[in-house]
Amino acid sequence: MLVVVDDGSRDGTAAIAENAGAIVVRHARCRGKSAAMETGAEAVRLLEAREHSGRPRHLLFLDADLAESASGAAPLTEPVRSGQADMTIAVFSSRVKQGGHGFVVALSGTGIRRATGWRPAQPLNGQRCLTRAAFEAARPLAPGFGAETALTIDLHRIGMRITEVEVPLAHRATGSDWRAQVHRARQFADVARALAVRQPMARLPRGIP
Repeated sequence: MLVVVDDGSRDGTAAIAENAGAIVVRHARCRGKSAAMETGAEAVRLLEAREHSGRPRHLLFLDADLAESASGAAPLTEPVRSGQADMTIAVFSSRVKQGGHGFVVALSGTGIRRATGWRPAQPLNGQRCLTRAAFEAARPLAPGFGAETALTIDLHRIGMRITEVEVPLAHRATGSDWRAQVHRARQFADVARALAVRQPMARLPRGIP
C-alpha cells in the first residue's frame, strides 16, 4: 500500500502520484511534516479497517525528494519485519553536498544524545520504518520538523529498539538561497521546540555508579 500525502502543494504532485497508482491524501494548505506523517498513518489505518486486514501494517516514511533512489528503501523494513527493531533510521550511503552549515543536524544530534545517551549518525533523517505500536506510542508527534528528533527521544526512552540501516538513498541537493535559509531556520526552531520539552537525562552525582 503506497500512500502519498500532498501537503498543500500547488504543482502536479497529486495527479502524478495518482497516475502512478498511489493513494493520495491532500491537505488544503501546508500543515507541516509531522501533520503529513500523522495523516498518512491515519489513511493507512482507515484502509486497513475497510479491508478487515487484521494485523496493523508497519509504516515506512519516505520524503518526497528522494527521486529514483527511493527504490532502495527496502532494507529499512527488514529489521522491523523480522522483529529485531521497533524503528529503523536510514543512514545514507552517499552524501549530497548541502548548502547549510550543519547547525540543525548538530542541534538535533546533541539534543538526542543529552536526552538519551545515544546519538544517531543522521538524526534528522526522515526515512524511517516503524511498527504501528511504536508510532502510536510516540503520538502526538512534535510539530513540524521536530518530528524525527522527538520520535527518536520518545521511543528510546520507553525502551523501543532503534536500529540504523545504511541504504542507497539520496536527497535532492538543498540550495543556499534565501528560501533555503528560511527553511533551515524553520527546521532549527522546530527542533529546538521539540528538545525544550524533553529534558536531558539526569546526571548522577559523582561517586554513584
